[in-house]
Amino acid sequence: MTTSNAGPKRDTYTPETLLGVAVEVFNERGYDGTSMEHLSKAAGISKSSIYHHVVGKEELLRRAVSRALDGLFAILEEDGATHGRPVARVEYVTRRTVEVLMTELPYVTLLLRVRGNTQTERWAMERRREFDQRVADLLKAAAADGDLRTDVDIRLATRLLFGMINSLVEWYRPQAAGGYDQEQVADAVVRIAFDGLRTGAGPEIQDVLRK
Repeated sequence: MTTSNAGPKRDTYTPETLLGVAVEVFNERGYDGTSMEHLSKAAGISKSSIYHHVVGKEELLRRAVSRALDGLFAILEEDGATHGRPVARVEYVTRRTVEVLMTELPYVTLLLRVRGNTQTERWAMERRREFDQRVADLLKAAAADGDLRTDVDIRLATRLLFGMINSLVEWYRPQAAGGYDQEQVADAVVRIAFDGLRTGAGPEIQDVLRK
């Protein structure tokens, strides 16, 4: 005869693994639609075990969006973003932004979906705008140097560039069969954007932009 030693499931989660579960649930249900009960069920641990790691779900949100923001702002301190002509720097930042987005896909997806309903969300949105402005300033500097086309409004170009980059969260899936690797995607974004924006854009690109 055997006896069962089954008891309450032991909390084997670390703050990092718990954060990964939380981000998955936030992205699936939306932050506002997620309760601590949802997080508890997804993690397979009690709510009290979650509170052992964090004070509440907003702390998990802040940790998640901070991870995405830290990755993005770190790009701006890299050599490729701080040295050389502005056009080369903004191309570098664009490529690295795509790479960070794909590497930290769940976290950047959550960052792009916050709506400003909490203090943490408003803070994240402000930081996002700050990053976007830093990239826009590089585009403006490149245009002032004569390296970008003068017949394309820089504000519009900035919106289109970020629109193309941010759209990756809607369709890029690293494990998808027949999918694209990170280098392919980053190359495509940079080529499509800057082959059209550079003053040396070919006639085919110029024809498309005029239509």
